[in-house]
Amino acid sequence: MKHLSSSLLMLLLTGTFLLGCNPTVKVEAPDKPIVINMNIKIDHEIRVKVDRELDSLLDNKQGLF
Repeated sequence: MKHLSSSLLMLLLTGTFLLGCNPTVKVEAPDKPIVINMNIKIDHEIRVKVDRELDSLLDNKQGLF
């Protein structure tokens, strides 16, 4: 009988210990605003200008390719 109550006590203590160790996940809104740097338009304009210059250069010299 003493062995049974000792095992039951250990089981209860282990269960209590495991319940006390649950991880906590907190979801909170950030206190600072999110900053997104948008340098895409500048790069796009440069590529379009170079592309147009190459098209006009290739139109002038028909025998290159």
